[in-house]
Amino acid sequence: MADENHLRQDFEALSVSKRLMRSVSQKLRKKSLKSEDEDDSVRRVSLRCLTIYGRGGGCKVGADTGEEYGDPSSRRRSSASEDGRGYSTICGTEETGVDCFSYGVKERFWKKNTRKDLELEESTFNSRMHVFLPDDILEMCLVRLPLTSLMSARLVCKKWRNLTSTSRFLQMRREGLHHNPWLFLFGAVKDGYCSAEIHALDVYQDQWHKIDADILKGRFMFSVANILEDVYIVGGCSSLTNFGRVDRSSFKTHKGAFVFSPLTKSWRKIASMKYARSMPILGASEVHPDFSATQGHQIRQERRFNRSRMGGGSDVYEDPHRLSLRRQQRNTFDENDLSVCSARKPHKLVRQKIDQSSSKSSRRFVVIAVGGLGSWDEPLDSGEIYDSVSNKWTEIQKLPPDFGIVCSGTVCNGIFYVYSESDKLAGYDVERGYWIGIQTSPFPPRVHEYYPKLVSCDGRLFMLSVSWCEGDGQIGRRNKAVRKLWELDLRCLGWSEVSVHPDAPMDWNATFVADRNSIFGVEMFKIFGQVLDFMTMCDVSEKGPNWRHISRNQMAHELDASSCMTKSLAVVYL
Repeated sequence: MADENHLRQDFEALSVSKRLMRSVSQKLRKKSLKSEDEDDSVRRVSLRCLTIYGRGGGCKVGADTGEEYGDPSSRRRSSASEDGRGYSTICGTEETGVDCFSYGVKERFWKKNTRKDLELEESTFNSRMHVFLPDDILEMCLVRLPLTSLMSARLVCKKWRNLTSTSRFLQMRREGLHHNPWLFLFGAVKDGYCSAEIHALDVYQDQWHKIDADILKGRFMFSVANILEDVYIVGGCSSLTNFGRVDRSSFKTHKGAFVFSPLTKSWRKIASMKYARSMPILGASEVHPDFSATQGHQIRQERRFNRSRMGGGSDVYEDPHRLSLRRQQRNTFDENDLSVCSARKPHKLVRQKIDQSSSKSSRRFVVIAVGGLGSWDEPLDSGEIYDSVSNKWTEIQKLPPDFGIVCSGTVCNGIFYVYSESDKLAGYDVERGYWIGIQTSPFPPRVHEYYPKLVSCDGRLFMLSVSWCEGDGQIGRRNKAVRKLWELDLRCLGWSEVSVHPDAPMDWNATFVADRNSIFGVEMFKIFGQVLDFMTMCDVSEKGPNWRHISRNQMAHELDASSCMTKSLAVVYL
């Protein structure tokens, strides 16, 4: 203890002189040699870390370590070099430089002067992480994320945002197996104004999300349809006197159309229609890569006056589906039937070519808009078709004069089926470019205040209609209205009941959409001063399909009752 106190006093009175430094180094050398016999770990005392192993602090200046490592050229001699041998470095690399700092000063000095070095090392480390995680691996990981997680991942860095926005990534996600249905509700009205928001429902997670849509601010009574992962918004109205309000006393009908991509949350404007329309009936169909709407329009003009209409006899070549002949000659088979078969074969061949070519080349889609209300709020019987490749709208043949006002429509197997308020059914052959009158077995009974809704999924045509249900023969029991799901047999042209919707038909403007094997519906109505909403789903692939609720009273409580009239729905698998 006396020696240590003496050494501490020497260090306190230490001045920068060679003589004192030589005595200090000799004392430290004797202490280290004594402790070397007791413990092997103490033998390797670092010249750079004497403040740790020396009890009195301080350092040894000018120590010579170059000769010990076989490098005489790096030898730095000092007054203590002869006595400084026998020490070896145990911290850091084999450096010959010796730090001269008192206890604690070295750490503070190192933190202050190496902050930039740490930032450089951190950036280098991050860049090495990207090097060891190629873009292909990143894409494989990101493409499997749910949509909500993918949106969050895009906020990590610019690299991830750009990587998940490329056409290659979108194609990988489109062709992948990690798809979940999302329902997008448009046309919500809040406090009397058109809400510039889209309400999106993740069906599997049962979570609602709001998406800003300033481009739709002030627009209402438009229609939507989806193609793959894009949603097309067509037509609509806007108030002239009170912008943003749902006011049809003075309004303007629009021709414009937009495309919304939920994956990238991006909008783009496409070509405008020929005529302004509000609430047109939309349908989307895949066509042959060599499809030309202009060529089909010329063919329609040549055949326009030779076409048969609903229910009458027709040339079988003008009616490739034999829709009128089947009703008149269901149990007979003659030469006309042979010619019918020969007329249908080219149509099947065209569909096969489309399926084969679509797998080899880029797929091509068209959007069809039929009916709706014009600029003067008059019903329209005209139609237009939009080609996504040429970005042009082309007018198609008008509906038959006695068809009536179109109330619903859908595309099934390349035919755009439309239903009128007068209970008539017609189909537009997208490839050939003309209308076909369809006469079926007696249509399902319906309540005339509720218009039927046509939907198509998995190559099957369905219709939802509201009808009265008898009171099971019980005396005094009142009849009730129910909504039923019917399917049309495209061969026999007969309707058959599939299932019954679980909810009472409170919404006369209920909206239904279908994709793949599922049918989705939304009903909104106001009762007791509050707007309620019900989201239902039906899987038609199951035997005896049943409806189930996927969301209830989670979204419409803050909306106005006018949303029941202006709403529109689209389903996208993302």
